[in-house]
Amino acid sequence: MSVLAKFQGSSLGARALRSSALIVGGFGVSQLIRLGSNLILTRLLFPEAFGLMALVMVFLMGLGQFSDVGVAPSVLQSKRGDDPDFLNTAWSIQVVRGIVLWLVACIFAWPMAWVYGQEDLLQMLPVSALTLLITGFRPTKMLTANRHLNMGRITVLDTAVQLASTSVAIGLAVLMQSVWALVISGVVGALLEVVCYRRFLPGIKNHFRWEKAAAHELIGFGKWVFLATVCGFFISQSDKILIGKFVPLDMFGVYNIGFFWASFPLMLGGMVTQKILIPIYRETPPTHSRENFLKLRKMRVAVSLMLMGFVGFFALLGVQIVHLLYDDRYLDAGAIAVILAIAQMPMLIVMTYDQAALAAGDSRRFFILTAARAVLMVVCLLVGLELGGLLGALLGYGTAPILAYPVVVWLARRMGAWDPVHDLGFVVFGLCLAGAALWLNWDVIVDFAGKSL
Repeated sequence: MSVLAKFQGSSLGARALRSSALIVGGFGVSQLIRLGSNLILTRLLFPEAFGLMALVMVFLMGLGQFSDVGVAPSVLQSKRGDDPDFLNTAWSIQVVRGIVLWLVACIFAWPMAWVYGQEDLLQMLPVSALTLLITGFRPTKMLTANRHLNMGRITVLDTAVQLASTSVAIGLAVLMQSVWALVISGVVGALLEVVCYRRFLPGIKNHFRWEKAAAHELIGFGKWVFLATVCGFFISQSDKILIGKFVPLDMFGVYNIGFFWASFPLMLGGMVTQKILIPIYRETPPTHSRENFLKLRKMRVAVSLMLMGFVGFFALLGVQIVHLLYDDRYLDAGAIAVILAIAQMPMLIVMTYDQAALAAGDSRRFFILTAARAVLMVVCLLVGLELGGLLGALLGYGTAPILAYPVVVWLARRMGAWDPVHDLGFVVFGLCLAGAALWLNWDVIVDFAGKSL
């Protein structure tokens, strides 16, 4: 069978390949737009602006994750995922949640401004939080397309929306020379996304509906997803919360530039696993047959190889990329990008296991894994900051997923998904990449370590 033939047809494998290719392609275009925007905006604005915006985004992501009742994974895995009553009930929950989140953001604007000593947060948070209110109205058409691995139109719309919001950000930055350019463009992007999804995606037109059975299923499944996303917030954002509190704002802005580069593979992995793996695990559970397990192994190896290749690229060349593209204010971001890229390798190796529990409807075990990871991440970051400053925090960031591996194995074995051959092979591959990156960038890392201690 030719390579092209594997992408054709309506089989699960063909749909998964097409969707994966679209997600990877869309991600690549998205990151090119993001890179261009980042390079332009870092010249128009100042490091403190990116530090302020990072604090805003941490808070908004926290609100979103502390209130996530699992609507998206519920629709993706449920037998009723195409039922209009089920979808409209899910949409109604989502809308009410968005309104409540905006009100909460308004209430917490003053405490956030006080904690971080930044008066600008008093106005920035309520305006930025409009994105949460607006995205609450996202139509379930997006989830339906994801459920059936029909990602083409979504990819095109997402790219168009990102181009538009990026253009707004750059235009406002030229006119305003202020962090408000980032705030306003975020709200515009959220509004454009909702309008485009409603207008151009096929599917039912949502309206308010509350079906008791649907609400019971959504909330019953979602209660553990809610707790897991609370923990997920600490996994993904505790570095910014703690580093943002304990280092100067300009250095925090530099850290976020380094994270911008190192996070590409982690972001791509999150998109692929969340959008592709639940449908795949749902239709081909690894516990049902050896054939299913071997198919999943091939998929897992392909995803891990792609992600480790990306992270290896940034680990090897992060310093050179930053020195080429940024001015002297941001040079330390190169060493940060290299260290973070190496630190993320353990996360990428086991990333393909997480969604197996959600696909099987076992959100409780998914929560247990996420909780263990969150506790370890916070503890390792705090210990690292105390013992070694910013460098110690980066090392703690990489240590936490290694300590969490036994819990990952516990979950993966329960779902019949654990593949020690895959894990061991990529551990060896990761160690080789990390060793090469450290050897190539050793002088720069040592210099950064001296500044951060």
